[in-house]
Amino acid sequence: MQETSRRPGYSTEEASRRLHVKPQTLRAALCRDGHYLGVAPRKMANRMLDWPAEKIDALMTGGR
Repeated sequence: MQETSRRPGYSTEEASRRLHVKPQTLRAALCRDGHYLGVAPRKMANRMLDWPAEKIDALMTGGR
């Protein structure tokens, strides 16, 4: 079985700190639109959200 190496994602709290918004902003956008600025998290088995680090970082740098 091949192990996939991917960059770990961010929790909602960490993603919100990086984006300089409140965690509730991410949760509200997810509930309302299904994403935050085009970024959708995956729901982990423990019901926590895992925001893709590379996409959050891309939002911070303007897509670079």
